[in-house]
Amino acid sequence: MKKIKIINGHIITPYRIINNGTLLIKDQKIEVVSEVDIETYDYEIIDAKGNYIAPGFIDIHIHGGGGYDFMDGTEEAYLKIAQTHAKYGTTAMAPTTLTCSKEDLLKAIDLYKSATLKNTQGAQFIGLHLEGPYFALNQSGAQDPRYIRNPDVEEYKEIIDYGDVIKRWSVAPELPGAVEMGKYLKSKGIIAAIAHTDAIYEEVVEAVENGYSLATHLYSAMSGVTRRNTYRYAGVIESAFLIDTMDVEIIADGIHLPPPLLKLVYKIKGPDRIALITDAMRAAGMPEGESVLGNKDTGLKVIVENGVAIMADRSSFAGSVATTDRLVRTMVEQADVSLLEAVRMISNVPATIMGISDIKGSLSVGKDADVLIFDEKINIKKTIIKGEIIYTATDF
Repeated sequence: MKKIKIINGHIITPYRIINNGTLLIKDQKIEVVSEVDIETYDYEIIDAKGNYIAPGFIDIHIHGGGGYDFMDGTEEAYLKIAQTHAKYGTTAMAPTTLTCSKEDLLKAIDLYKSATLKNTQGAQFIGLHLEGPYFALNQSGAQDPRYIRNPDVEEYKEIIDYGDVIKRWSVAPELPGAVEMGKYLKSKGIIAAIAHTDAIYEEVVEAVENGYSLATHLYSAMSGVTRRNTYRYAGVIESAFLIDTMDVEIIADGIHLPPPLLKLVYKIKGPDRIALITDAMRAAGMPEGESVLGNKDTGLKVIVENGVAIMADRSSFAGSVATTDRLVRTMVEQADVSLLEAVRMISNVPATIMGISDIKGSLSVGKDADVLIFDEKINIKKTIIKGEIIYTATDF
């Protein structure tokens, strides 16, 4: 039974920061969160050295990192991505697919299952996220248009029945059959999310009434205000702001959404409805230069420069190379959000969205011991996942 005592740090709880607090870990769980020192025996002592002690970061939308993509179709890719992002503070993640064939989606389910059994040195997998292939073609973004299609009831039921690991599915709700799909997803306990869409407000309202509850990477590949035959229509962006019960996720790298938009989303939705996501592709954690979005052999050639992936012709963004530490840093330094709330948006909120807030998402007694130590610049010094030390910085 592994026992750890973390001392001399500022503990970030869901409600406050405890200065010079003590955190005890026992048998993979958080045992004690205290304002004072606690006398213990046979505990491994970790001195936080005046740094912050925080809950592990949870990334509910991620495609790759460390030179690998979940669409590579290998267990190695799954394991290496999990290991790479653990170094940057991610302790749990939802592996995310791209638009592809049904056969590739079934293969992704098989790989998720087998890789999960071997994933002991990286961020935990908390469910598969299918991004597509049921999207609006003119909002495809960097998704491969060859595979974009309307919802097929027989197809999506077969995919869902194939394995119980799918936890969310991103869909354009205005497509024929998408409303019915939302109902079915909700009946199966799967999060129905709105993405790569040209929907207008009335269509979003109907979707929310029928199971959709989350806006995938708000602002990216979705409609804003449009004009049709003289009249203006509110799009998905405005709908997400207007519908109070709707959660949103944002790529808070400061590039996909510049500081004014980060501030706007925060001002309207508040910290309890925003999940920070990386949406990271294989180049996350790698040197800048040429890379590939999606499968390493058949994917889209992209260029990584100035902290973001762009299309080869530099016409648009082609993916994120953010890591979760960067998201928190950006919200604090560029969006003027408190550290307490920035951490909540990358831990408690995504845990709540994914339905796992009873075991993850905060430093609370009885929850999984997913713990980070980082400095005032959000540089990760130590990553602990379910009581196991996964990463320690060389300077700590």
